[in-house]
Amino acid sequence: MFRSLKHYNLRLFLAGQLCSLIGTWMQIVAGSWLVYRLTNSPFLLGAFAFAMNFPALVFSPLAGVAADRFDRRSLLVLINTLSMVQAFILWVLVFTNMVQVWHIMALSVVSGILTAYEMPIRQSFISKMIDDPKDLANAVALNSSVFNGSRLIGPAIAGMTIAVFGEGVCFLFNALSFLPVIAALCLMRLSYVKPERLMSSKGSLVEGFRYVYHSMPIRLLLVMVSVLSMLSGAFHSLAPIFAKEVFGGGPKTLGLLLSFSGAGAFLGALYLAGRRTVIGLGRVTAVAAGGAAVSLMLFAVIRDIHWAVVAVFLSGLGMIMSIGGMNVIIQTLVEEEKRGRVMSLYGIALVGIAPFGSLAAGAIASHSGVSAALMSVGIFALIASGFFWFHLPVFRSFVRPIYAAKGIIPEA
Repeated sequence: MFRSLKHYNLRLFLAGQLCSLIGTWMQIVAGSWLVYRLTNSPFLLGAFAFAMNFPALVFSPLAGVAADRFDRRSLLVLINTLSMVQAFILWVLVFTNMVQVWHIMALSVVSGILTAYEMPIRQSFISKMIDDPKDLANAVALNSSVFNGSRLIGPAIAGMTIAVFGEGVCFLFNALSFLPVIAALCLMRLSYVKPERLMSSKGSLVEGFRYVYHSMPIRLLLVMVSVLSMLSGAFHSLAPIFAKEVFGGGPKTLGLLLSFSGAGAFLGALYLAGRRTVIGLGRVTAVAAGGAAVSLMLFAVIRDIHWAVVAVFLSGLGMIMSIGGMNVIIQTLVEEEKRGRVMSLYGIALVGIAPFGSLAAGAIASHSGVSAALMSVGIFALIASGFFWFHLPVFRSFVRPIYAAKGIIPEA
């Protein structure tokens, strides 16, 4: 399960990432709670998530080109430093009682732009931290484990911190949490090899889109990631309303819901890390996607907090087994020289599309209630999961030759 941790650079990076991501989740929870506390508006809550994630739709392709043309470690150091400054400014505004909703929205857009660059560069950088390509799938799964482990810890800490100290401390902790990952990047033992630039940035960008368009497996997986990210975005944008209006709680209840979702996701990521092969992972992701959709549909109608946390736990489990599994398959299929650009499109699917789920859920919730909003997005995701399941035979026919060429399965 932890075989890729034998690589020094990966160990260093994941340790720094865990600290940083805990802070990131604390800021996300604190930001959403602050917006809802100031406005009491489901629509503006959806708009907050939209502002934070929409930039990925615009900037991720440019990040993919940068990842394939420049030193990824230097780019990550710069991005994390700017993210630290953004979080610190937000803390100052809250600490001085000067914060307004437009401040939060504007800084969320800045955070979204930085995330749009960070995600594809980080995802494509993983392959550079390991010396044995056979450990790539395990390294990707462990990266997901760290991300979802932080989802388990961060919201729980945020809920208690907000209840005792207020939202500002969460923003300060996030600013400081970037220091470990910056230090880890600087301490890595890497030899820099300047990437070849065989074409212009525009040509490189077009080549990346063309490569994905002509790869049926990657194209189908990215569509499914987009649908699931909309479902996840809807849940996270509506979670504060469920916590306050449906379950009669406060920030602790919100932290509880998000922590149980993170716990399920963490368990799902450990399952992926424990797999020794990608063979059969397509079927697992299809079933898990359907399970995540059904779990959140049940959550939408449950009124008992004890059963609600069970539902969100199962949704987190299904969500990471599907999205994380699709990430592993894509990273296995993609050609190395195009990895940055393909992972930038994965970033669009995972982060850039989520705002539309948040915005749609917020709009529906304003008119029909939060339960109807989450149920609507859940039904859409369940239909998409069924579509993916019925296309698995065609999916396998395209994947098998690539797996054979890479030595994952024997040649026919």
